[in-house]
Amino acid sequence: MITFDHVGFRYAPGLPAVLDDVSFTIPEGDLCLLVGSTGSGKSTLLNAVNGLVPWFTGGRLSGTVWVDGRSTRTHRPRDLAGVVGSVGQNPLTSFVTDRVEDEIAYGMEQLGLAPSTMRKRVEETLDLMGIADLRNRPLADLSGGQQQRVAIAAVLAAQPRVLVLDEPTSALDPTAAQDVLASITTLVHEVGLTVLLAEHRLERVMEFADTVAWLPGDGSVQVGPAAQVLARADVRPPLVDLARRLDWPSVPLTVRDARRRVRALGIAVPDPPQRVLPTTSAVLELGELAVRYGELVAVDQLSAGFRAGEVTALMGRNGAGKSSLLWAIQGAVASSGRVDVDGEDPRTTSAARARELVTLVPQIAADLLYLPSVAAECAQADKESRRPAGTTAALLDELGVHLAMARDPHDLSEGQRLALVLAIQLASHPTVVLLDEPTRGLDYATKAALALTVRELAARGSCVIVSTHDVEFAAASTDRTMVMADGQIIADGPTRTTCTSSPSFSPQLAKVFWPQPIITVADLPVPVARA
Repeated sequence: MITFDHVGFRYAPGLPAVLDDVSFTIPEGDLCLLVGSTGSGKSTLLNAVNGLVPWFTGGRLSGTVWVDGRSTRTHRPRDLAGVVGSVGQNPLTSFVTDRVEDEIAYGMEQLGLAPSTMRKRVEETLDLMGIADLRNRPLADLSGGQQQRVAIAAVLAAQPRVLVLDEPTSALDPTAAQDVLASITTLVHEVGLTVLLAEHRLERVMEFADTVAWLPGDGSVQVGPAAQVLARADVRPPLVDLARRLDWPSVPLTVRDARRRVRALGIAVPDPPQRVLPTTSAVLELGELAVRYGELVAVDQLSAGFRAGEVTALMGRNGAGKSSLLWAIQGAVASSGRVDVDGEDPRTTSAARARELVTLVPQIAADLLYLPSVAAECAQADKESRRPAGTTAALLDELGVHLAMARDPHDLSEGQRLALVLAIQLASHPTVVLLDEPTRGLDYATKAALALTVRELAARGSCVIVSTHDVEFAAASTDRTMVMADGQIIADGPTRTTCTSSPSFSPQLAKVFWPQPIITVADLPVPVARA
């Protein structure tokens, strides 16, 4: 169905080749998972399938990409629209209409389908993606996860033969991600849909993959069975980490397989020590905080306290009110109730003072980037934060992301943009740091660096709140976990206790070693005792 025949690509003369003499084939009805570090070329490879490379991006393409017998050299993206459906990293930028139902119908309308066919497919797709209750909602009013599900639904409704997905679960809660992937896998198995999927949260998707294509970052692509490729790839999802710690020759692709191996070996692990939560008084206090959007109550009379030196994970299903809570604390949305940061309300102070009290990194990092180069963004952040020159650039290096200072931020990958915004926002060393889905688009190495940065911020006395669907990141980096539903806090306690008490928010290793309270590979002793 998809064939790369000695394909090479570079964006401009003098730049390194993103793809270098790449040849492989993905048969019809396969789900191929793309893995690799941030900036390794995954999005470029996906765009070579739908024709955006080179027709939209420019650059020099050599070799041939074949999709269902059609060459992307002679078929423009519009010629492939009936064959290839694509969902990018930021669905909001691809929406054409204003309402959910209209967006799902739009692609079929452009393909000239009969109204009766369109109506039937809209209903089927709404049910398939579990978003029938959103059908009349404005797209701009949806959460990031809801927008992601709508974008996938809009593509599936047109019934393409090839589906190209770039980070399709990055904004989804664990249950929604499982549902979406199960729906896509059903189409792969039952109607022969061919799927090429790039994802950083491999723990969510690796069990569904027929093959894995690893991009090491040197322009090559290594394709093969998932268990074999993941065993040598430079990615570290929990089950891969576990296999390497226990010297297993192959990687278990599911929690069930890993649990069976652990029990067969009789592995015994002592209970890890609990993290000690700070006992200081709250530096951030919320009193009956409420956020409304018309008749919709996003945050419902919420009261809570957060301490300096503490990292709190804010979790819950899509639409629970997590982002609205963060924006209300930062003062970017209208709210009622009390927000107190060290005796001051960031909603009523000057912008400069508010930046020192509270800073927020939003889900869509590009919203905060407006200058023509990385260097200009870093210099402006140093100036606005009243920090010495080079402070923001140094923070970027600490995150493990090394960017050419002359690059345009909008030419960076999603993960690289997020890292740049993180550095910009942290430059002011704020009292309270709010991170909204900070691991979206980040590879494992960058996430590990971010976890260290978060812990260092807490050690320096900052109060850090992380809204996330990434349970593995929460397990590795946070002290406390709060779970939201319908704008209220329904669970609050130490991360190890709160996450392991819920199947939806349990890390993979918690399921492997249950009932032992193991949540990360770091909890395992070296060497691991065997019966």
